[in-house]
Amino acid sequence: MNVRLTKEQKIKVLNSVDVYFVMQQILLRENKIRRNQEHFWVVGLNTKNKILFIELIGLGAVNRVNADPPDVFRMAIYKLAVKVILVHNHPSGSVDASTGDHEFTDRMLKVGKLINIEVVDHLIITEDGYTSFADKGIMDELRKSGLFEIMGPEKKELEQWKIDTEKKRAIKQNKLEIAKKMKADGVDAETIKKYTGLTDAAVRRL
Repeated sequence: MNVRLTKEQKIKVLNSVDVYFVMQQILLRENKIRRNQEHFWVVGLNTKNKILFIELIGLGAVNRVNADPPDVFRMAIYKLAVKVILVHNHPSGSVDASTGDHEFTDRMLKVGKLINIEVVDHLIITEDGYTSFADKGIMDELRKSGLFEIMGPEKKELEQWKIDTEKKRAIKQNKLEIAKKMKADGVDAETIKKYTGLTDAAVRRL
């Protein structure tokens, strides 16, 4: 689910403090019940480190949430992000990383390397604090680790998934361009939807 951002939140990220500042606001605007669940977000950055999007890709129990590579990287491919930052919260209030957190980050880092989207950090956040894998040197350690190297059938599968996702993005972009021209020519919204397959929301945003 795409997280609605204010203009002020679409900042250029210089360090982990910048990321936490935005993510803390997003976490705190959830109600108390939702804050007691573990969330997993992906923050996409462009070449200038400006936030392109923040997507909530998982909402789990008190101490776990599941996410797979297609969930993590799909929006980054659609939005042409070159970097992503992983973020999840610990409702317990602890910012200590588990072994599972390390292993998950390692795997996503290696998948990102394969599809040319750099995983630059992973933040564990609470309502009043955070820890950054990059600041602690964990990202550098994981890049050097021999674990989770993507190879064989899985490598081919992920490469094909990226190609298929890029094709879908290109098709959608082409539909948007056609819809914009139709709107400029005075074509009504219902006709635009009929011939492009776009949703009401997409047509309204033209």
